[in-house]
Amino acid sequence: MESDPVVDVAFPATGGPLPLDHGYALFGAIARAIPRAHTAKNWGFHPVRGRRAGPGELFLDDSSLVKVRMPASDIAGVLPLAGREVEIGGASVRLGVPRIYALVPSPVLRARFVTVRGFFEEPTAFEGALRRQLALLELGQDPERVVVVIGERRVMRIKDKTIVGFAVLLEGLEPDASLAVQVGGLGGRRHMGAGMFVPPGRRG
Repeated sequence: MESDPVVDVAFPATGGPLPLDHGYALFGAIARAIPRAHTAKNWGFHPVRGRRAGPGELFLDDSSLVKVRMPASDIAGVLPLAGREVEIGGASVRLGVPRIYALVPSPVLRARFVTVRGFFEEPTAFEGALRRQLALLELGQDPERVVVVIGERRVMRIKDKTIVGFAVLLEGLEPDASLAVQVGGLGGRRHMGAGMFVPPGRRG
């Protein structure tokens, strides 16, 4: 058994609405509240779920959570977010009492946005780069047996930069491989919501 398992710490979020592209703004809000987030390389921040309404806007609802993926030993470091009001992209958001979710193996995982430096024009080349990253993870199975489905091309804006990536679906994952992908992620910018894989339909 892993001595320091990775978990998702999820804070119910109310307020908003948020920009649909809120990864950079969310990271900035958390880092202002918890400066350690700037240097915590093993933390990842999920995109906030909600209901699309209006151009580029995300309305928060009962499914909306600000979630941090992190080692269990670091949980105390994010507890100051509980009950706090933070500003995300100009919107005021109130965070509630956190819930802690263990990572659950699933043969299918999805990520809303994955970006790999230098691979953003061609889905085929992007898939090749992802497969090379899969091969570097300790999956416990042949990475060639993982089905990689490249979805919609998407962009993330960070100040004056535009980061390009794709939605990604992985299928055929064995339990250890599924957990390895969830823990390690794929691609870059995990602190801004990229490369965060979850089972389809999972809230926590």
